Amino acid sequence: MPGLEFSTLKNQSFVARAACGLLLAAATLAFTGCGQQLYKFPQYNFAGRPIPPSQLANRVMVAIQNPSAFQGGQLEILDGNRDIRNNVQNTVYGFFINGFSGRLPTTIVNFPEQSLGYVYGAGDGSFTRINYGTEAVAGAVSGVPNPSDSIAVTSSGTQVYAASGSAGGVIVQDNVLGRAFAMNLPGAQHVVANTGNTVVLVTVRNTNNLYRIVHLNNNVLPTGPYVDCQPLNLPVYCVVPVPGTFARPTGVVFSLDGGRAFVLNCGIECGDTSVADHAGITILNNTTLNVNYIPTPTDPSPMISTLAVPGGATVGLTDGANLYLAGQQLNTSGPTAGYFSGKLSIVSLGATPAVTGTFDIPDGTHSSMIFADDNTLWIGSTLCTTGARGFLAQSATPGTVNTNCLAAYTLGSATTPTIVPAVSPTHPVTFPNNNNDQYYYGDLTGICWVQNLHKVYTAYGGQVHAFHTNDLSEIDNTLLTVQGTASNVVYMDALTNAAN
Repeated sequence: MPGLEFSTLKNQSFVARAACGLLLAAATLAFTGCGQQLYKFPQYNFAGRPIPPSQLANRVMVAIQNPSAFQGGQLEILDGNRDIRNNVQNTVYGFFINGFSGRLPTTIVNFPEQSLGYVYGAGDGSFTRINYGTEAVAGAVSGVPNPSDSIAVTSSGTQVYAASGSAGGVIVQDNVLGRAFAMNLPGAQHVVANTGNTVVLVTVRNTNNLYRIVHLNNNVLPTGPYVDCQPLNLPVYCVVPVPGTFARPTGVVFSLDGGRAFVLNCGIECGDTSVADHAGITILNNTTLNVNYIPTPTDPSPMISTLAVPGGATVGLTDGANLYLAGQQLNTSGPTAGYFSGKLSIVSLGATPAVTGTFDIPDGTHSSMIFADDNTLWIGSTLCTTGARGFLAQSATPGTVNTNCLAAYTLGSATTPTIVPAVSPTHPVTFPNNNNDQYYYGDLTGICWVQNLHKVYTAYGGQVHAFHTNDLSEIDNTLLTVQGTASNVVYMDALTNAAN
């Protein structure tokens, strides 16, 4: 019965093929199903961090302004390892912080050690807490004024400090007491808190004054000078003046051992003409600046010394041995007289601090500085075309004068920092923004170090651009571009808070 035998064999072959098909389908589902991890996470993840919903291990969070006609702000998560915004299967076309609705997000306070961050929305004054583990909003922080010029928050979240010139003061949101305290300080501009929340300093716009926050004991007013204490009945917090010589202070860098504060004097770049050495640093002893130290009339001055830094100081960073400062120096002669030039200054922090090196960097207002892999230091600025380089570029062949806003410096090197991206008349920017300028990206408003992957991510000219730290080349950002204006970036999975 050959016909029956043939039929039996055919059925067996069909069953075998069907079984193989089912196995293949099962295998396909196993590899592409929703539960697949894009990374092989260890059994015990670093610092006990949970595997996030995105299943990404190297996350870069981007603050996006006006992503659509119906949204004022958005927080998107990018894969900092593969340099993509979707998953590898291309079944998820973007990862976002769930529940975020702040308008015009700008400032991000990043605490990767605590797996959380805070985002300030300049469009509505919102200050939102973000849970990195759940990749979702974890509540709004109340008491922050709208608008706020500067915000500092402790890693524990117990206190939030905000300076608001328009609100005329500095505000302390004490989450332990569940109350906000608004102290009168007209023109308050920058507020800076050290890592341990033991020193909180405040600068005031267009003045040479510095102030500190004091937390009172038993509601007893200071016997030394103070500007304001709140509330008037049973006061809890005060703002008091810090004695010393300053020249338009704009920020503070704290020493790694916590003993000193280096006040950044912007000087003539910020309009000061009253002090001989217009720019530099003022070094303070933190002992009597402690928030729990209540002023008395006999307090010693906290000022240790001042140091002139001709290159200016609007942003700084320290590695313990050196203090790196970025600012601008006014040109007084030559074709660019009257224009400012960007400078990187290196100050050795020995027994007697001294300027040991000065290098040219992009012009503009310097507000970003970060260490990264391959022994590099990255410096970013805004308004880069308003200085000497921009003036020279007006009469030069396009691409001859590089006016871009990012520079990379090799620590310990005597070589001038490289402006990134490098351009020339025959080599324009590799991945241009939609600004019709083939040689200029625009303002650098955010930068983060993707640790141990030899790259940095930036919010550069309103778009995301990433660069290798070993050769400073740009990474193809075709799959990194976001819809809207990228205003800031942070690395959510950094090993320490200090890394970003």
